[in-house]
Amino acid sequence: MSKKKFKNILVVLGGTSGERAISLKSGKACIKALKKINYKVSSFDPQKQNFNLINKSKTDAIFNALHGRDGEDGIAQSYFEYLKIPYTHSGVISSFNAMDKLISKNIFLKSKIKTPKYFSIDKNNKISSVEKSLKLKRITFPIIVKPINEGSSLGVELCKNKKRLINSIKKLVKKYGRVMVEQYIPGQEIQVAVINGKPLGAIELLPKRQFYDYKAKYTKSAKTKHIMPARLSKLKYLEVLNIAKKTHNAFKCRGVTRADFKFYKGNFYLLEINTQPGMTSLSLVPEIANYKGINFEQLVEKILLDASINK
Repeated sequence: MSKKKFKNILVVLGGTSGERAISLKSGKACIKALKKINYKVSSFDPQKQNFNLINKSKTDAIFNALHGRDGEDGIAQSYFEYLKIPYTHSGVISSFNAMDKLISKNIFLKSKIKTPKYFSIDKNNKISSVEKSLKLKRITFPIIVKPINEGSSLGVELCKNKKRLINSIKKLVKKYGRVMVEQYIPGQEIQVAVINGKPLGAIELLPKRQFYDYKAKYTKSAKTKHIMPARLSKLKYLEVLNIAKKTHNAFKCRGVTRADFKFYKGNFYLLEINTQPGMTSLSLVPEIANYKGINFEQLVEKILLDASINK
């Protein structure tokens, strides 16, 4: 057996975000995979312990399986950098930028990547300004309202009329402080995995629910259908792979990312880029990798071997 780059792996999972349950599932799956391919693995849950308690002398690399706030927004990454322990996935700035939906939108637009029209609103804005912003941005119903800094579609609401829109904005601003109001794009749900700078493939999702929300992503009962590869012409398939790669590079991401698109009337609209995509049994990156002949253990090891600091 070839000598391993890292021996003692610390899988960081759980955390305190609204995505804790998903992170625990991802982390446990990765622990099982790493043990299966003969790594010495221990786990660390920041909900129960402070990052300062990580034993540097017994940790060669950190596999970051956290999702959501504090786990994929640059905060955990800052601790890992401070500890000078190589860690998986993207670095501090890339993670922060990708988690913040407004910063992400600016990067998309600067990179000339199509994205739905939008504006933001917070507790300092009068609710009466909403109608003016809708007209200015030419945003029409249905409309999406979502928090600026949440993942897994937490807090995302689809609004089909003005009353629902105003109620959703009031509710989410009260809970999150700042929200994004975005044009809903119909069409195909397409998601692309990129690993170590190379696009792996594009999968299509057919949610039974109105849109691909938290339940559609993580519950079997939602019965979201996965189509691999996505039903696109060869040229369009290559196009969306290239846009995902361009996005990965624009954010200076590392390891694995997943870019989420809507395909409508011949155009791809980028919704967001995820720097800590799920690694559960229902997750899309493992499914895409498997289609390309990369099993789960191989995928986890590919992500691990890219672990580094100063990124």
